[in-house]
Amino acid sequence: MIRYTLKCSDDHEFDSWFQSADAFDRLLGAGHVSCALCGSSEVEKVLMAPAVRPARKAAAPLTAPANPAEEALAKMRRAVEENSDYVGMNFAAEARAIHEGEAPERSIYGEARADEAKKLIEDGVPVAPLPFLPRTKAN
Repeated sequence: MIRYTLKCSDDHEFDSWFQSADAFDRLLGAGHVSCALCGSSEVEKVLMAPAVRPARKAAAPLTAPANPAEEALAKMRRAVEENSDYVGMNFAAEARAIHEGEAPERSIYGEARADEAKKLIEDGVPVAPLPFLPRTKAN
């Protein structure tokens, strides 16, 4: 998504979000972009400053959590990784096998498609999404 500051022929400025720069160009060319205030379709982009995140404190190490929520997530990740087996994309099958007594009971984590997770929940298999990506998928 990209946000542009726009201005109409009557000098009204307004912001709007677009799927991409190409999507904006296509919509503008087709006459589907109009002023939010007066409805004019004579609209152009206005020069705007990019949104830049402020730098972290220089004294803080790069891997240090920036706030208590990040610290809690890091602690949760460590606990899950230390006390569970990572089963990757086999999560749905392995969770079902454990639930049905076909595999040894143990804590697992991994990945599942949305339809697989929904089916597990519908079938009473106790699962929950984790608030972080597996290390193989995280930056």
